Amino acid sequence: MNLVRVHVHYSGRVQGVGFRYTVKSLVPGYDVLGTIRNLPDGRVEMVAEGEQGELEEFLQAVRDSGLRRNIQDEEIVWEAAEDQFRGFEITG
Repeated sequence: MNLVRVHVHYSGRVQGVGFRYTVKSLVPGYDVLGTIRNLPDGRVEMVAEGEQGELEEFLQAVRDSGLRRNIQDEEIVWEAAEDQFRGFEITG
């Protein structure tokens, strides 16, 4: 299995609207591990690991959810997996 990491910053109206909890509720449908948290600048940061195809489908599920109207911008960086996650957690 070839794992990769995706580091995403979401901006827009993404805090105080259940964004992190909605994203976490999508996780059981996908083989992904990681974290999601609010940042002081008003963005939400998600770091997730899995197979690239699975992560791409997960990111599309986030876009296709009711969250789409809240996302103004999505910055995505693909990185090498670090195998540091054991689940998917809201960390802040």
